[in-house]
Amino acid sequence: MLFAIKNHPEIAEALAADLAEVETCFSAELLSDLACVNDLVRYVERYRGKMLRPTLLLLSAMASRPGQPVRDEHRTLATVVEMVHMATLVHDDILDEAEIRRKGKTVNTLAGNEAAVMLGDYLVSHAYHLCSSLDNQAAARLIAQTTNTVCEGELLQLANRNNWSLDEQTYYQIIGRKTAALVDAACRLGPMMHERDQSDCRSMGGFGYKIGMAFQIIDDVLDLTGDEQVVGKSLGKDLEKGKLTLPLIHRLETAAPADRHRILDLLRTDDTQRTEHVGWLITNTESIDYARRRAENLVAEAHDHLAVLPESPARQTLHGIADAVISRQR
Repeated sequence: MLFAIKNHPEIAEALAADLAEVETCFSAELLSDLACVNDLVRYVERYRGKMLRPTLLLLSAMASRPGQPVRDEHRTLATVVEMVHMATLVHDDILDEAEIRRKGKTVNTLAGNEAAVMLGDYLVSHAYHLCSSLDNQAAARLIAQTTNTVCEGELLQLANRNNWSLDEQTYYQIIGRKTAALVDAACRLGPMMHERDQSDCRSMGGFGYKIGMAFQIIDDVLDLTGDEQVVGKSLGKDLEKGKLTLPLIHRLETAAPADRHRILDLLRTDDTQRTEHVGWLITNTESIDYARRRAENLVAEAHDHLAVLPESPARQTLHGIADAVISRQR
C-alpha cells in the first residue's frame, strides 16, 4: 500500500502532511489529566499501522475535487474513523485473547481485560466527542450508524462461534458489517464533505466496501497461512475462538466426505494445536486460492466504482491501494 502512495510523490507529500495533522489531533483529543489514562493512550498509539481508513478518507477527498485543498473537516473525520478503528482493535484483542499486536503486547495482555475494555470505550466516546465539533450532522450520523453496524457484525460473529455449518453468505454479512462498513464510511466522507452528489458518495462508499471485504478475506487467509513475525499479530485466533472463515468454509463445502469428517473432528476438539492441523489440511487445497480469487474479484469490482471521479493522481493512488490489498503479507 505504501508503494501505491509513493508512486505519486505530490500525493504522498500532501497525504503525509495531512496524516501528521491527524496524529496531532488524535493525541490532543485523547489527552487526559490522569497519568494512567495517558500512559495507555500513548501505548495504544503504537497500534497505528497502515492508517488505511484515514488515508482512504483523505484520498477520497483529494480525488473528489482535484485541485481543491483537503478541508479541516476531512482531517477531523479522518481522526474520528481512526479512533473508532483502534477501539475495535482493542476490543477484538480482548475477545480473541490475543497477545500480540503490531509486534508488541496487546493492551489486554499489558494492562488486563478491564483496562482494555475501558480504553476501547474511551476511544469510542472521544470519537463521538470530536465528531460533535463539526456542523455537519449527516457526517456525525454516518459515523454513529457505522459504529452500530460494526458492533452488530461482532455480535453476529459471536453468535456463530463454533457453528461449523456457517455458510458463505453469513460470513460475508459478518465481515461486511465488522470490517467493510467502516472503510465504506471513510471513502464516503471524503466526497460528502466536498458536497459531491449523493450518488457519487454512494459510489465511493461502494469502493470502500468492496476493498474492505477483500481486506478482511486476505486477513483471514493470513490468519491461517501467515508468519506471525511478518504479520505482526497473534495468528490462528479465528479457529481457536471457533470462527469459521472463507478458506475453511469452502474446504468443508467441497471436501470429500471422509476429509470433511476429519476436519470436523479436529474442529470439535479442544486440542490447542487444532489451528495448525486444520491449516495444514487446507494449505495445499483449492480453498486458499478460492478465497484469494474472491478477494481479487471484489477489488476488480471496487475499481469500477472510481469511474465517478475525474482522472487525477489521487484517483490513480486509490486504484493502487485497491490492488495492494491483494498482495499484502501483513
